[in-house]
Amino acid sequence: MSRFAWLLLVPAAVGCQITTPTAEEPAPVQTTPAPTTPASLDEVDRGAMNKDEQDAVDAVDGFWRRHSAEILDEPYVAPRVAGAYVGTDGPSCGGEPSVAFNAFYCHPGDFLAWDENLMAAGYNQIGDAWVYLIIAHEWGHAIQARLNSDLVSVQAELQADCFAGAALQGAADDRVLAFEPGDAEELAQTLAAVADDYPWTTERDHGNVQQRTRAFSTGATGGVTACIP
Repeated sequence: MSRFAWLLLVPAAVGCQITTPTAEEPAPVQTTPAPTTPASLDEVDRGAMNKDEQDAVDAVDGFWRRHSAEILDEPYVAPRVAGAYVGTDGPSCGGEPSVAFNAFYCHPGDFLAWDENLMAAGYNQIGDAWVYLIIAHEWGHAIQARLNSDLVSVQAELQADCFAGAALQGAADDRVLAFEPGDAEELAQTLAAVADDYPWTTERDHGNVQQRTRAFSTGATGGVTACIP
């Protein structure tokens, strides 16, 4: 795959529903809603999609292993990838059951998980960039959980978008990941699928399209330190 300047076209990141935790309570599950039209797992090449999932995990985890010292005081320890689930068969988080058609980072359990139907929906409707963006964004929440509290932005979703941009572009800069022609368009469609025009997102929680684009681009062009308030 050849790398090209997609960042100037349409950097974007997946949205997720969160509430800001207090100091006394754990961070909640961070969830990513499904595209508007779910796809059956039978409609995608499961082998290819699963490979992209694993490649995304390897690329994002590898990036943070190499670069986490730029912002973390402690040695980097990767979150557990609890794996893919289907429907409501996913792992519970803090006593709460998993939700169908979602991807999430669980702070109490320090793990990521996603519904394969969600991945299939985006993979079918948009392309493989959907998978990379979801995983990079949720990994961004895992990084937030490892930061000193004063380094976590009050705009947590935009900061996770920024970390996603830093990780994906950084992996490309490290020659671990490369982007193909068409990825810019896929990222644009991913952003449209989870923009603030839908019931599961609000501009207050997630930022508008321009803000999210700016956040992702900030991380992609400035690296992880540019994501720190």
